[in-house]
Amino acid sequence: MAAPLLENLSESLAAPEPAVRLLLSILIGYPCALVYRRFLFYQPATVIHLFHTFSGLALAAFNFGPQIYHSALCVLVQFLMLRLMGRTVTTVLSSFTFQMVYLLAGYYYTATEEYDIKWTMPQCVLTLKLVGLSYDYYDGGKEPSQLTSEQKLSALPSVPSLLEVCGFSYFYGGFLVGPQFTLRSYQKLVAGELSDCPGKPPNSVLPATKRFALGFLCLVIYAIFSPYYPDSYFLTDEYDAQPFWYRCVFLLLWAKIILYKYVSCWVIAEGVCILSGLGYNGVVDGEHKWDACANMKVWVFETTPLFGGTISSFNINTNAWAARHVFKRLKFLGNKSLSHVATLLFLTFWHGLHSGYLLCFSMEFFIITVERQALALVRDSPLLSKLANSALYPLIYVVQQFLHWLFMGYPLVPFCLFTYDKWLKVYSSIYFCGHVFFLLAFLILPYIRKALVPKKERSPTKQD
Repeated sequence: MAAPLLENLSESLAAPEPAVRLLLSILIGYPCALVYRRFLFYQPATVIHLFHTFSGLALAAFNFGPQIYHSALCVLVQFLMLRLMGRTVTTVLSSFTFQMVYLLAGYYYTATEEYDIKWTMPQCVLTLKLVGLSYDYYDGGKEPSQLTSEQKLSALPSVPSLLEVCGFSYFYGGFLVGPQFTLRSYQKLVAGELSDCPGKPPNSVLPATKRFALGFLCLVIYAIFSPYYPDSYFLTDEYDAQPFWYRCVFLLLWAKIILYKYVSCWVIAEGVCILSGLGYNGVVDGEHKWDACANMKVWVFETTPLFGGTISSFNINTNAWAARHVFKRLKFLGNKSLSHVATLLFLTFWHGLHSGYLLCFSMEFFIITVERQALALVRDSPLLSKLANSALYPLIYVVQQFLHWLFMGYPLVPFCLFTYDKWLKVYSSIYFCGHVFFLLAFLILPYIRKALVPKKERSPTKQD
């Protein structure tokens, strides 16, 4: 009975059935959170873990059928590693190796040339959760003086139970598309500590509703405009026949629209976390904050004219995870650029094995490097600083936004088209303009800075 209904619904929405299943599953998180608040908030931890485990497994089975055994196996292996290997570097390395190899094997055996919704999608979210769990358990065995403030918040004082790990892994608000959160945060949720009213369900209905409404708006925008900007159009003779300016503008608008697919899912999922209480982030300046699970800063995403601003406002929890568990753990290398490259390389393979991912993240590093050079030049040059803050700023802002989204779309082409024959065709049709632009900027900007700014007045270029 359910299958014909889903078929009819997907036909009505002109969307693939797996996408409809995924969206329905994210939305089902809201009634699950309401059940937790109304009936389970005061129940023992065991009951809550069971509810989170079986509700998440049900959603997984609804989307992926018997393939849920992949996630179940990885959760079980991770638990056994913690129990049998203890708080050792070997545990962390074994966890990292097993979870990543399993994920990459999944990519290898299931990959196609299209974006498919299959079991590897939640598996990549779970991989970060479980690897992060091993780090947090390892950190829990260190002296507090050896930990950073971030590590102190997430470090685990004792080994979790299997049921606890299952509840954490399959929590309905984050299993399918994220966000990332730590086991310590999950433990606080189960203990009823994540609330603006201690000992009572949080007053989070209104902030959750706001995030749902914003996510739904982004979903509507994507549903309306995405048919006019399909990925497949890049590969048509019609696109090749268009004037150069048209091809560039299409690329810009396509990039803006395609990202709403991710924004909508993340913001709606964040609403589920807020409703349950997991999104509670304490009090700041006398105001209760609900952004602990925020994966998007939508206002920054929409208004920033900088590449760095877009990256910092997009997929926040994944970026924070990579910074905490990869970038900062590579401090021993003594080189931030090298740590940055290694982090982007990790994110490349975490996303998949297609060549498009490698090109996308390598271009991200290149673009961010050029942007830092440009910002340092403007900051250090009195003439350029004065111009940037003059009455011409609105015009400068419009030009910045145009270039910003044009060259945000540029690395998104291989990210979304995957294979080299496709993205190479698109880049050829626009004469590799992004490569030429950033290569020239990378080579020329340092000389312009030397010419305009005396050495003693130059500020260091910021590194992450």
